[in-house]
Amino acid sequence: MTSSPPPLIPRDLLFGNPKRTAPGLSPNGRYVTYLAPDDHDVLQVWLRTLGEEDARPITDDRKRGIHDYFWTFEDDYLVYAQDGDGDEDYHLYAVHVRSGVTRDLTPFAGTRAYLIHASPECPDELLVAMNVEDPSRHDAYRVHLATGETERVFVNPGAVVGMVSDAFLNVRAALAATADGGMDLLLYPEHATEPHLARHWRPEDEGGAVGFSEDGRTLYFTGTHDANARRLLALNMQTREETVLAEDPEFDVSDVLLHPRRLTPEAVSFERDRLEWSVLDPAVTDDFAALAALTALAADAAADLHIVSRTLDGELWIVSLSRDNGPTAFHLYRRDSRATEFLFTTTPELEGQPLAKMTPVVFPARDGLTLHGYLTLPLGVAQENLPTVLLVHGGPWGRDLWGYQPTVQWLANRGYAVLQINFRGSTGYGKRFLHAGDREWGGKMHDDLIDGVNWITQQGIADPHRIAIMGGSYGGYATLIGLAFTPAAFACGVDIVGPSNLLTLMRTIPPYWEPMRAMFRVRVGDLETEEEFLRSRSPVFFADRMTKPLLIGQGANDPRVKQDESEQIVTAMRAAGNPVEY
Repeated sequence: MTSSPPPLIPRDLLFGNPKRTAPGLSPNGRYVTYLAPDDHDVLQVWLRTLGEEDARPITDDRKRGIHDYFWTFEDDYLVYAQDGDGDEDYHLYAVHVRSGVTRDLTPFAGTRAYLIHASPECPDELLVAMNVEDPSRHDAYRVHLATGETERVFVNPGAVVGMVSDAFLNVRAALAATADGGMDLLLYPEHATEPHLARHWRPEDEGGAVGFSEDGRTLYFTGTHDANARRLLALNMQTREETVLAEDPEFDVSDVLLHPRRLTPEAVSFERDRLEWSVLDPAVTDDFAALAALTALAADAAADLHIVSRTLDGELWIVSLSRDNGPTAFHLYRRDSRATEFLFTTTPELEGQPLAKMTPVVFPARDGLTLHGYLTLPLGVAQENLPTVLLVHGGPWGRDLWGYQPTVQWLANRGYAVLQINFRGSTGYGKRFLHAGDREWGGKMHDDLIDGVNWITQQGIADPHRIAIMGGSYGGYATLIGLAFTPAAFACGVDIVGPSNLLTLMRTIPPYWEPMRAMFRVRVGDLETEEEFLRSRSPVFFADRMTKPLLIGQGANDPRVKQDESEQIVTAMRAAGNPVEY
């Protein structure tokens, strides 16, 4: 019996715009919205009356398309975010859904804006963070939806990197970066002139705010203090007592599902090898049971459930079922009948295409640390001695997840095995695993990648002479490190917006990252006192060793990894006579 590779899937099918995606319910349940391309193949927000076939676009973006939007509690308005050609200076635009009139709510040049909170108690306003007065800090502003009028209501003292408001859009808590590389959780009681310190997380700990209950008496937050992995906790604002609501010894709490109006936790998810939900509120136990039954009906009985949108009363939900070898499907769920209604899949043309399965893998690092990852093998060929791509995620404080990924499917469809490794420093696996990556850029973090290469080779899956390394952001840096420090392991590399020089990277971080500089000192290295150490982990200074072919792609307006990061390595490699395509 012989086998043969499957037909090639067109690139535009894998990487082009979806037919429809990102559905959302208006708070009153009258409308459903989603993103879809217009006649010029630019993504717009489309509006449909629930139960009707009257879909129409209500935005008219002419360039980059819309990728992020949300409903307000003023039923006639939704808001989308858009930056300028990739500069990440996002503005918020309010769209009147009946007239289509659009207003820039944050029309300030060089300003980056993001939503802090929207509340049904103040339906005609939003609480928005903007760095208008000082590019290095975000203050809080009340913004009126209809008029665009703004009022600054919270002045950032300088170190605050996140603000949390109550139901009346009053900032009641904040996260502030500290000089030791850690974080403070600050409370702002009514009529108090100074904040109260509720919790200090040291550099080796992690924490963050989820939000206040509707009555403002409880703050829900996550933290790793007194534990390895992030737990969900409730803080009584009067007694300051903390109560643990959800935890796992190894995996961090991921998403927290809050009741849309009461804002109390109903369920939490954990990203283990796959996404898993844990119900906290018995009121939604039957709902998750009904949705689990829906998940079991998915192709190959392998799909992960995500809660995408809900009405304010919590009675209508939009859920998604994500697969590894097919498009994401969206369903409308009605709590009163426990019934579901199929809405759409992102790209119906992907159904029936030869998409590969993604398999979770686990193997030990050389020092005994357990590493998790994912392996995707091409269809129709012998699963041995394969050309292989080590695909490295960015961040590095992020992680790879199970599910459909266009780049992975593109590579597998072209005959490559694809290995993704959540190396030390990746998030989701608790603080010990995260901080095992401190000061290990180009060190043990890279050793983990090489241990993955050795593992897949020892399994007989990968041809050791045909392994490429590829990635974006930190993954691009890892590509450069791989070709500079371990050139024998790789046949070639693809670097997408990867830093090449840690010295210049840290000297040119965006102004709004300034409060996080102490964290970079802890996790990467100290620019002021450890220049030689940072040089030793910067591939640009080892370009003479980079003899394997390298392809580099760079965003001209990238504010974090600036164009000079690629220019430096290209210049150095060309000076050394080494092969690079830019």
